[in-house]
Amino acid sequence: MDPLTPVTGHPVIDDTAATHSSTETKKDLRARLKTLVGRMVELQRALGAEQKRALLVVLQGRDTAGKDGTIRKVFGRLNPATCRVTSFKRPTDRELSHDYLWRIHAAVPPRGWIGIFNRSHYEDVLPVRVHQLVPEARWRQRYQQINVFEQHLADHDVTICKFFLHISREEQRRRLESRLADPRKNWKFDTGDLAERRHWDAYTEAYQEALEKCSTEYAPWYVVPADRKAVRDVCVAQVVVDALEGMAPSYPAADPDVLAHKGKII
Repeated sequence: MDPLTPVTGHPVIDDTAATHSSTETKKDLRARLKTLVGRMVELQRALGAEQKRALLVVLQGRDTAGKDGTIRKVFGRLNPATCRVTSFKRPTDRELSHDYLWRIHAAVPPRGWIGIFNRSHYEDVLPVRVHQLVPEARWRQRYQQINVFEQHLADHDVTICKFFLHISREEQRRRLESRLADPRKNWKFDTGDLAERRHWDAYTEAYQEALEKCSTEYAPWYVVPADRKAVRDVCVAQVVVDALEGMAPSYPAADPDVLAHKGKII
Protein backbone atom coordinates (compact mmCIF):
# COMPACT_ATOMS: atom_id res chain seq x y z
CA MET A 1 0.00 0.00 0.00
CA ASP A 2 1.42 3.36 -1.00
CA PRO A 3 2.12 5.74 1.91
CA LEU A 4 -0.03 8.83 2.15
CA THR A 5 1.49 12.15 1.20
CA PRO A 6 0.29 15.58 2.33
CA VAL A 7 -2.05 17.47 0.04
CA THR A 8 -0.21 19.92 -2.22
CA GLY A 9 -1.73 22.12 -4.88
CA HIS A 10 -5.27 21.45 -6.04
CA PRO A 11 -6.58 18.17 -4.55
CA VAL A 12 -8.64 15.80 -6.65
CA ILE A 13 -11.76 14.78 -4.71
CA ASP A 14 -13.87 12.32 -6.68
CA ASP A 15 -15.32 8.83 -6.39
CA THR A 16 -12.38 7.23 -8.22
CA ALA A 17 -9.90 8.49 -5.65
CA ALA A 18 -12.09 7.09 -2.90
CA THR A 19 -12.01 3.56 -4.27
CA HIS A 20 -8.21 3.22 -4.15
CA SER A 21 -7.55 -0.19 -2.61
CA SER A 22 -4.65 -2.09 -1.14
CA THR A 23 -3.38 -5.42 -2.43
CA GLU A 24 -3.02 -6.53 1.18
CA THR A 25 -5.66 -8.82 2.63
CA LYS A 26 -7.82 -7.82 5.57
CA LYS A 27 -5.73 -10.15 7.74
CA ASP A 28 -2.53 -8.44 6.59
CA LEU A 29 -3.97 -5.01 7.30
CA ARG A 30 -5.12 -6.02 10.77
CA ALA A 31 -1.63 -7.29 11.56
CA ARG A 32 -0.12 -4.02 10.36
CA LEU A 33 -2.59 -2.02 12.41
CA LYS A 34 -1.81 -4.02 15.55
CA THR A 35 1.89 -3.31 15.12
CA LEU A 36 1.32 0.39 14.45
CA VAL A 37 -1.02 0.83 17.41
CA GLY A 38 1.49 -0.92 19.67
CA ARG A 39 4.16 1.53 18.57
CA MET A 40 1.74 4.43 19.06
CA VAL A 41 1.12 3.33 22.65
CA GLU A 42 4.87 3.30 23.33
CA LEU A 43 5.34 6.76 21.86
CA GLN A 44 2.38 8.10 23.82
CA ARG A 45 4.02 7.01 27.07
CA ALA A 46 7.18 8.92 26.23
CA LEU A 47 5.20 11.98 25.06
CA GLY A 48 3.25 12.02 28.33
CA ALA A 49 6.39 11.64 30.44
CA GLU A 50 8.25 14.33 28.54
CA GLN A 51 5.39 16.88 28.69
CA LYS A 52 7.01 19.22 26.19
CA ARG A 53 4.83 18.82 23.09
CA ALA A 54 1.34 17.77 22.06
CA LEU A 55 -0.18 16.02 19.05
CA LEU A 56 -3.49 17.11 17.52
CA VAL A 57 -5.30 14.77 15.13
CA VAL A 58 -8.18 16.24 13.09
CA LEU A 59 -10.72 13.90 11.48
CA GLN A 60 -13.10 15.25 8.86
CA GLY A 61 -15.30 13.42 6.37
CA ARG A 62 -18.78 13.08 4.99
CA ASP A 63 -21.47 11.31 6.98
CA THR A 64 -20.62 7.58 7.44
CA ALA A 65 -16.97 8.17 6.44
CA GLY A 66 -15.86 6.42 9.62
CA LYS A 67 -14.67 9.06 12.05
CA ASP A 68 -16.01 7.15 15.06
CA GLY A 69 -14.67 3.86 13.73
CA THR A 70 -11.23 5.34 13.17
CA ILE A 71 -11.15 6.68 16.71
CA ARG A 72 -12.16 3.29 18.09
CA LYS A 73 -9.82 1.15 15.94
CA VAL A 74 -6.76 3.38 15.78
CA PHE A 75 -6.81 5.25 19.08
CA GLY A 76 -8.83 2.95 21.33
CA ARG A 77 -5.78 1.51 23.09
CA LEU A 78 -4.25 4.86 24.03
CA ASN A 79 -4.08 5.79 27.70
CA PRO A 80 -7.04 8.10 28.41
CA ALA A 81 -4.96 9.80 31.11
CA THR A 82 -3.16 11.71 28.35
CA CYS A 83 -5.55 11.34 25.40
CA ARG A 84 -8.78 13.23 24.80
CA VAL A 85 -11.39 12.94 22.06
CA THR A 86 -13.50 16.02 21.35
CA SER A 87 -16.58 15.81 19.13
CA PHE A 88 -17.78 19.10 17.68
CA LYS A 89 -21.53 19.18 17.20
CA ARG A 90 -23.71 22.10 16.21
CA PRO A 91 -22.51 25.10 18.29
CA THR A 92 -24.42 25.87 21.47
CA ASP A 93 -25.79 29.34 22.20
CA ARG A 94 -22.81 29.97 24.49
CA GLU A 95 -20.35 28.92 21.81
CA LEU A 96 -22.10 31.11 19.25
CA SER A 97 -21.64 34.07 21.55
CA HIS A 98 -17.88 33.78 20.95
CA ASP A 99 -15.80 33.70 17.77
CA TYR A 100 -15.89 30.39 15.89
CA LEU A 101 -12.40 29.35 17.02
CA TRP A 102 -13.11 29.86 20.73
CA ARG A 103 -14.47 26.37 21.38
CA ILE A 104 -11.72 24.84 19.24
CA HIS A 105 -8.86 26.51 21.07
CA ALA A 106 -10.31 25.43 24.41
CA ALA A 107 -10.07 21.78 23.31
CA VAL A 108 -6.49 21.86 22.01
CA PRO A 109 -4.45 19.21 23.89
CA PRO A 110 -1.95 20.42 26.48
CA ARG A 111 1.72 19.44 26.32
CA GLY A 112 2.16 15.73 26.88
CA TRP A 113 -1.25 14.87 25.43
CA ILE A 114 -2.74 13.54 22.22
CA GLY A 115 -5.96 15.27 21.19
CA ILE A 116 -8.37 13.90 18.60
CA PHE A 117 -10.99 16.10 16.98
CA ASN A 118 -14.11 14.41 15.57
CA ARG A 119 -14.99 17.25 13.20
CA SER A 120 -13.34 20.57 13.91
CA HIS A 121 -12.97 24.25 13.04
CA TYR A 122 -13.32 23.19 9.39
CA GLU A 123 -17.06 22.89 9.92
CA ASP A 124 -17.02 26.67 9.59
CA VAL A 125 -15.91 26.45 5.95
CA LEU A 126 -17.86 23.28 5.10
CA PRO A 127 -21.56 23.05 6.16
CA VAL A 128 -21.51 26.75 6.95
CA ARG A 129 -20.55 27.36 3.34
CA VAL A 130 -22.82 24.73 1.77
CA HIS A 131 -25.90 25.92 3.67
CA GLN A 132 -25.02 29.62 3.41
CA LEU A 133 -25.18 30.13 7.18
CA VAL A 134 -22.94 33.19 6.97
CA PRO A 135 -22.16 35.53 4.06
CA GLU A 136 -19.55 34.28 1.60
CA ALA A 137 -17.27 37.21 2.39
CA ARG A 138 -17.10 36.02 5.98
CA TRP A 139 -16.38 32.31 5.44
CA ARG A 140 -13.81 33.12 2.76
CA GLN A 141 -11.80 35.04 5.36
CA ARG A 142 -11.65 31.93 7.51
CA TYR A 143 -9.12 30.01 5.40
CA GLN A 144 -6.41 32.50 6.28
CA GLN A 145 -7.64 32.79 9.87
CA ILE A 146 -7.44 29.00 10.24
CA ASN A 147 -3.92 28.96 8.82
CA VAL A 148 -2.82 31.63 11.28
CA PHE A 149 -4.47 29.74 14.14
CA GLU A 150 -2.76 26.46 13.20
CA GLN A 151 0.57 28.24 12.76
CA HIS A 152 0.11 29.63 16.28
CA LEU A 153 -0.45 26.12 17.64
CA ALA A 154 2.57 24.76 15.77
CA ASP A 155 4.72 27.59 17.13
CA HIS A 156 3.64 26.52 20.62
CA ASP A 157 4.70 22.86 20.30
CA VAL A 158 1.51 21.32 18.90
CA THR A 159 2.09 18.92 16.00
CA ILE A 160 -0.99 18.77 13.74
CA CYS A 161 -2.17 15.94 11.46
CA LYS A 162 -5.42 16.46 9.53
CA PHE A 163 -7.27 13.64 7.78
CA PHE A 164 -10.08 13.79 5.24
CA LEU A 165 -11.70 10.35 5.33
CA HIS A 166 -12.77 10.04 1.72
CA ILE A 167 -15.57 7.66 0.73
CA SER A 168 -17.42 7.26 -2.54
CA ARG A 169 -21.09 8.12 -2.93
CA GLU A 170 -21.90 4.45 -3.55
CA GLU A 171 -20.14 3.36 -0.36
CA GLN A 172 -22.01 5.99 1.62
CA ARG A 173 -25.27 4.63 0.21
CA ARG A 174 -24.34 1.10 1.33
CA ARG A 175 -23.48 2.27 4.82
CA LEU A 176 -26.69 4.24 5.19
CA GLU A 177 -28.72 1.23 4.05
CA SER A 178 -26.88 -1.01 6.51
CA ARG A 179 -28.02 1.24 9.34
CA LEU A 180 -31.61 0.66 8.30
CA ALA A 181 -31.17 -3.09 7.80
CA ASP A 182 -29.57 -3.81 11.18
CA PRO A 183 -31.75 -3.10 14.27
CA ARG A 184 -28.56 -2.56 16.26
CA LYS A 185 -27.65 0.32 13.95
CA ASN A 186 -31.08 1.92 13.47
CA TRP A 187 -30.29 4.50 16.11
CA LYS A 188 -27.37 5.74 14.02
CA PHE A 189 -29.58 6.57 11.04
CA ASP A 190 -30.39 10.25 10.77
CA THR A 191 -32.74 11.52 8.09
CA GLY A 192 -30.59 14.63 8.05
CA ASP A 193 -27.86 12.52 6.44
CA LEU A 194 -30.12 12.08 3.41
CA ALA A 195 -30.61 15.83 3.15
CA GLU A 196 -26.84 16.36 3.31
CA ARG A 197 -26.35 13.70 0.63
CA ARG A 198 -28.27 15.86 -1.81
CA HIS A 199 -25.49 18.44 -1.44
CA TRP A 200 -22.76 15.99 -2.49
CA ASP A 201 -21.28 18.19 -5.22
CA ALA A 202 -21.36 21.31 -3.08
CA TYR A 203 -19.51 19.49 -0.29
CA THR A 204 -16.97 18.22 -2.82
CA GLU A 205 -16.21 21.79 -3.86
CA ALA A 206 -16.04 22.92 -0.22
CA TYR A 207 -13.62 20.13 0.73
CA GLN A 208 -11.44 20.73 -2.31
CA GLU A 209 -11.00 24.39 -1.46
CA ALA A 210 -10.42 23.77 2.26
CA LEU A 211 -7.76 21.15 1.52
CA GLU A 212 -6.12 23.31 -1.13
CA LYS A 213 -5.96 26.47 0.96
CA CYS A 214 -5.29 24.98 4.40
CA SER A 215 -2.76 22.20 3.80
CA THR A 216 0.51 23.62 5.04
CA GLU A 217 3.91 22.34 6.05
CA TYR A 218 3.04 22.88 9.72
CA ALA A 219 -0.52 21.45 9.47
CA PRO A 220 -0.82 19.11 6.46
CA TRP A 221 -3.99 17.53 5.15
CA TYR A 222 -4.02 13.85 4.17
CA VAL A 223 -6.73 12.40 1.92
CA VAL A 224 -7.43 8.90 3.25
CA PRO A 225 -9.18 6.34 0.99
CA ALA A 226 -11.95 5.19 3.31
CA ASP A 227 -14.14 2.80 1.32
CA ARG A 228 -12.19 -0.09 2.89
CA LYS A 229 -12.18 0.43 6.64
CA ALA A 230 -9.02 -1.63 7.20
CA VAL A 231 -7.13 0.47 4.64
CA ARG A 232 -8.43 3.66 6.24
CA ASP A 233 -7.26 2.62 9.70
CA VAL A 234 -3.77 1.62 8.60
CA CYS A 235 -3.34 4.86 6.64
CA VAL A 236 -4.25 7.02 9.62
CA ALA A 237 -2.19 4.96 12.07
CA GLN A 238 0.89 5.09 9.84
CA VAL A 239 0.80 8.89 9.51
CA VAL A 240 0.27 9.35 13.26
CA VAL A 241 3.11 6.99 14.16
CA ASP A 242 5.38 8.76 11.68
CA ALA A 243 4.46 12.12 13.22
CA LEU A 244 5.15 10.89 16.75
CA GLU A 245 8.46 9.36 15.72
CA GLY A 246 9.36 12.64 14.07
CA MET A 247 8.66 14.37 17.38
CA ALA A 248 11.03 11.82 19.01
CA PRO A 249 9.62 12.12 22.55
CA SER A 250 12.00 10.90 25.24
CA TYR A 251 11.71 10.04 28.89
CA PRO A 252 13.19 12.71 31.17
CA ALA A 253 16.42 11.87 32.96
CA ALA A 254 15.98 10.86 36.57
CA ASP A 255 16.99 13.26 39.33
CA PRO A 256 20.32 12.10 40.84
CA ASP A 257 18.77 12.44 44.30
CA VAL A 258 16.09 9.95 43.23
CA LEU A 259 18.65 7.47 41.89
CA ALA A 260 20.53 7.69 45.18
CA HIS A 261 17.71 5.60 46.70
CA LYS A 262 18.30 2.74 44.28
CA GLY A 263 18.76 -0.49 46.22
CA LYS A 264 18.10 1.24 49.53
CA ILE A 265 14.33 1.00 49.74
CA ILE A 266 13.34 -0.89 52.86
